[in-house]
Amino acid sequence: MEKYRTYLLIGSPGSGKGTQGKALGTLPGFFHCACGDVFRSIDTSTVLGKAFLHYSSKGQLVPDDITVKLWLARIAACVESHAFRPSVDRLVLDGIPRNVEQARIMEDILEIEQVFHLDCPDRKQLIERLKKRALRDNRLDDASEDVIHRRLEVYRMESEPLLSHYPEARRKEINALASPHQVMLQILNAVEEAENTAVP
Repeated sequence: MEKYRTYLLIGSPGSGKGTQGKALGTLPGFFHCACGDVFRSIDTSTVLGKAFLHYSSKGQLVPDDITVKLWLARIAACVESHAFRPSVDRLVLDGIPRNVEQARIMEDILEIEQVFHLDCPDRKQLIERLKKRALRDNRLDDASEDVIHRRLEVYRMESEPLLSHYPEARRKEINALASPHQVMLQILNAVEEAENTAVP
């Protein structure tokens, strides 16, 4: 199978990777697929769907191999419906791969053209952003600083190591604390640079 040419967004909770992924996905030649979209579209009557339900209903993390299989099923459906055209579209991912093990499983599927690290160096500002988002989305439990610190720690332990998994030449630091349109401009400039100077 030909690999999917992929742009990967990595960042802590509140970094805006979902917002930027959706925005990129509206542009011609890009197709955005978030891990949340995969889980929301699951048919729980299938073998894979039942396996997902088995873990999620107990509040457990879904194993990496099942997560990747669910993602593959979602992508296959998008290809079949012509929503995603691998021959012309770049795939934009956020939330998957979630960790290094998932990245290894997906190595035969994805051709990572660029990894965008949406960096939030000011932790205090990031926490305030997460609090505001929780209140805006009426997710009051997520406004707790204890909950926020736990989520940030999970990201640090599980997802941040993804950055060093990919070659430095394919990684691009993005200041995620800038305004959303400034962040998008940084990403688009990096995309243009990557397209013009493709890394061998």
